[in-house]
Amino acid sequence: MNPSAPGWILKHKPRITNWLDETSPEPEDFYTQLLKTGFIYGVSVSTCIYKNHEPLKWDETERAKINLFDALYYTYYNKKGDSVQFFKEVVDFYTRLNNSDRSYFAGFTKIKPSAAGLEKIIQSRLQTNEALLERNFSNLITNALLFLDVVAFEWYLDHKDDDVIAYAAQFETLLMQLVWMALNQKQQKEHFDKLLLKLFEKSLRYNSNLDKSLTALTSLDLSAQNTLFARRYMLDLAALAVWDDHKIDLNELQYLKELGILLHFDTEVTLNATLGVQQFIMSNKGQISYLNYSNPVKHFYNQTSKTVRTLIIRNKKRLLVELSESKDLVILLSYSTVRDLTKAEKKRVKSQLLDICKSVPSLAIFMLPGGGVLLPLLIKFIPELLPSAFNENRPEDNES
Repeated sequence: MNPSAPGWILKHKPRITNWLDETSPEPEDFYTQLLKTGFIYGVSVSTCIYKNHEPLKWDETERAKINLFDALYYTYYNKKGDSVQFFKEVVDFYTRLNNSDRSYFAGFTKIKPSAAGLEKIIQSRLQTNEALLERNFSNLITNALLFLDVVAFEWYLDHKDDDVIAYAAQFETLLMQLVWMALNQKQQKEHFDKLLLKLFEKSLRYNSNLDKSLTALTSLDLSAQNTLFARRYMLDLAALAVWDDHKIDLNELQYLKELGILLHFDTEVTLNATLGVQQFIMSNKGQISYLNYSNPVKHFYNQTSKTVRTLIIRNKKRLLVELSESKDLVILLSYSTVRDLTKAEKKRVKSQLLDICKSVPSLAIFMLPGGGVLLPLLIKFIPELLPSAFNENRPEDNES
């Protein structure tokens, strides 16, 4: 079974169905097994079913495909007791997410409710074109938010008449707020930690900004996230965020303990989440290239900058055409070189940039959940495309 070839879902589906029938895992058991694969952390080093007995030597992206499918399938199977309408429901779910000006992610339209249709969605969701995406970036941003799909799908199955896009947007905002607050717990912030915080500050894609005034977890409304999957995901993503520099100080540990209490977890669950990140990273360090640097945050920032620059260079002509048709955006970018933009102006810049990204297929990455982290970098590099007269007023950038 090859996850990169058409027809892989129909070959794999009987395996997971038999596995679920034989083991009947409770949600907590399934989540724990999925966590051990690295899928929740954005780096799939194995799968729940095949573990170390893969039919082929799959790469990380192929394992992520299987893990995403398994999580979606388990969510439906556990709730309904069968898989009769699974493909119809999951394709309808993704279609609703994409049926908006605020598209959840780009890359598919009018998909049939079938295994082949879901394969196309998963392919689009992971954005596996390595010519355009560096693997490190794909793992850290795109794949780290894949489980958001599963949480939103679980919510959709219980609230079909409600706005699933609004729920996904709210949950994404909450996740990013928790990650930002976790990163902000560091007692000593290095130069690149501060840059990363600035990126997260502007990362949300639904015209919402991180609220820098929120310093206490009690100020966040976590009540709507009452499922096990949602609560565990928030805790584990926060634990991953504080572990980015290979250590956890007292402030960060206290942050995780308080978050665990607010999410109604026993202290043991919170400690296991903290230790789980450490154990996973130490056990799989050789397979996670991002961690093989003395300063992973610096590597992250440099890698993302390189990725954005590459995308812009490869799409230079198309971008210039789109920018020439958006004079308002060029004017705002010009203003940004000499003064800070207002909140309304920043909102217009973000909206118009995302419109441009929609029209250039190679820039679909900016439409993905978490792709908003790149928008400040996109804004940083676009002026290089414009005439030299535009750049005369551009201040020197000492943060790259």
